[in-house]
Amino acid sequence: MLLVKHGRTGRSVPDGTDGDSAADARRDAERLADDLEGMGPTFVKLGQLLSTRADLLPLVYLKALSRLQDKVAPFAFEDVEAIVSTELGVGLSKAFATFEDHPVASASLGQVHRATLRDGRLVAVKVQRPQIRERIVDDMDAIESIAEFADAHTDAGRRLGFVDMVSEFRRSLMDELDYRQEAGNLETLGRNLARRRLIVVPQPIESFTTDLVLTMDYVAGRNVGSLGPLGLMELDGPVLAAELFSAYLDQILVDGFFHADPHPGNVRITDDGRLALLDLGMVARIAPQMQDGLIKLLLAVSAGLGQDAAAVAIDLGRKLDGFDRDRFTREAGMLVGRNRGAAMGDIQAGAIVSELTRISGNCGLRLPAELTMLGKALLNLDEVARLLDPTFEPNAAIERQGSDLMRRKLAQAATPGNLMAAAMEAKEFAERFPGRVNKVMDALAEGELKLTVHGIDEQNLMRGIQKLANRVAAGMVIASLVIGAALIMRVQTRSQLFGYPAIAIVLFLMAAGAAGWLLISILVSDLPQRRGKRGTLR
Repeated sequence: MLLVKHGRTGRSVPDGTDGDSAADARRDAERLADDLEGMGPTFVKLGQLLSTRADLLPLVYLKALSRLQDKVAPFAFEDVEAIVSTELGVGLSKAFATFEDHPVASASLGQVHRATLRDGRLVAVKVQRPQIRERIVDDMDAIESIAEFADAHTDAGRRLGFVDMVSEFRRSLMDELDYRQEAGNLETLGRNLARRRLIVVPQPIESFTTDLVLTMDYVAGRNVGSLGPLGLMELDGPVLAAELFSAYLDQILVDGFFHADPHPGNVRITDDGRLALLDLGMVARIAPQMQDGLIKLLLAVSAGLGQDAAAVAIDLGRKLDGFDRDRFTREAGMLVGRNRGAAMGDIQAGAIVSELTRISGNCGLRLPAELTMLGKALLNLDEVARLLDPTFEPNAAIERQGSDLMRRKLAQAATPGNLMAAAMEAKEFAERFPGRVNKVMDALAEGELKLTVHGIDEQNLMRGIQKLANRVAAGMVIASLVIGAALIMRVQTRSQLFGYPAIAIVLFLMAAGAAGWLLISILVSDLPQRRGKRGTLR
């Protein structure tokens, strides 16, 4: 009921619109975020998921929910000590040289403590809340029951498929509760961004990591969202913004693995002036064929090519019953086409992709989940990049990096496996080519080369033409007999029949017989064929 209440009052208004309607929509969106935050960790995560669904909520709601932070009071240090000791199988004092009892961050699923390993390495230890998994499972069962009811009894449920969304949400949330999986995400992203000298990804300590405890490098610094004007003056903001945006384009469109929640709280400025990406519980993966479509879509959006963007989106999405292609093409074209008349600094690729997702939902086109995650990531990136550099232009960055992205995709396709497969196909073609050429040349030399064209039935066509020619010739003969008889009727001869010249009467009789035969032939052969064709059509 909470979502229905707020969804009814929400309006799709452009960002920054003045007036009472825009203010009311923003207040409703903030109230929804507050209500979800007060209902507990599962609903906080649900709000974060909804912030990626532009097909369900207007942009003002997406922005309010994207800022939803699951900051809650920390749990007791006694529970922390018990969980860490049980998971690591050794006492806290033996595993760590120091372990601060007050957490540096506390969230709905867990909290982070600063500690020092026995070798002097400074680490951050993330500890999962007690019984949080059981609570989330109970909440998800209730949410799933509501989704099943909505799918069975509402048009929106049948069109959007809430059960599938909830199932995907459950899977994502269960993955986030598995700290070993998050450790693997940190390692993967660290490898992918190793060449980025201005990007830091803290790496896990495998021997100190379990399902409920994640130990990783501690990154000293401040969150981007907490930086003030003086703090920004100490940084090279334009360079950092460009590097962060470029790194994310690589993650999404080349590596196919990206940090799906880069809000300002998850991006930290390190003490040495670099950017650290934190909290990799929520990630997304994109298949290679999907990456090619996303590259085309982003380039079309950044260039303001509305028709091209609509065509790519249709190819990427799944058409539901009642999909209105013309409406979608028209509205998507108008949305993206407005970029051409806007100043580059006023264009937000993330907002456009999110709005494109909303339009597709209204028109009966279900875009893949990867595209909604892309819109969410780009929205957050727009915000972080503009905090670092208020003059940053995302669309210009996309256009500048477009050629490099295509070059890297081509280089990526030239893997040893792909090259080996292509070489094997070329080898097979080269081996069979001489034999195939010899067969063709031998058949040509012996006059046995045949060209088969599958089209109309030539034999039936020729029989029809021949029948038509025979009928025309017969008609001309009959007409000649009648004309000849009529002319002879005027000639006086000794030989008469019925008082008329005998030859004329004979010609009339021959014409009458031939005409009768022609009519009988038409009745016997042509009319049954026509009836047969009508029966077949029926």
